[in-house]
Amino acid sequence: MSAFVASGPVTGGHINTDPFWPSIDLDGLRATLRIDASVTPARLETAVIAAAINLNNELSEWRVAQQAAGHATLADVPGDRIKEVSVKVHLYRRAIEAGTGAEVCERYRDYSATNTGSDKAEETAPTIDDYRRDLRWAVRDFLGRTRTTVELI
Repeated sequence: MSAFVASGPVTGGHINTDPFWPSIDLDGLRATLRIDASVTPARLETAVIAAAINLNNELSEWRVAQQAAGHATLADVPGDRIKEVSVKVHLYRRAIEAGTGAEVCERYRDYSATNTGSDKAEETAPTIDDYRRDLRWAVRDFLGRTRTTVELI
């Protein structure tokens, strides 16, 4: 079997959605998730758009309430900051990254890995379930909800 090797520079860009939400830097996202060149820019963009659609839909009521309170962008919403950036912005980006990571894991496996390399990668790489969990946690943290709900049956 021949190995698939993607070569050449991978150029990024930004994904902009509703003006309220921050722009998503594709190069930064690629670096954070350690997505190599086997995932083309077009495929990465598709995964980010899918993650943004889902997240923006989930947070739409919250966004409307913030805009009604006079906040034009997420960065304008009062709250704690880390590295001079709103915690809400960090959590939004984290949710986009996790949603994108899950989408990429589900759709675009790296075909260039050997069996040994693939086995090792599977041991250390986050799984789809890890990304989905991180997405849920980021959303719950964003909305100020607890991460775990426990009921007695």
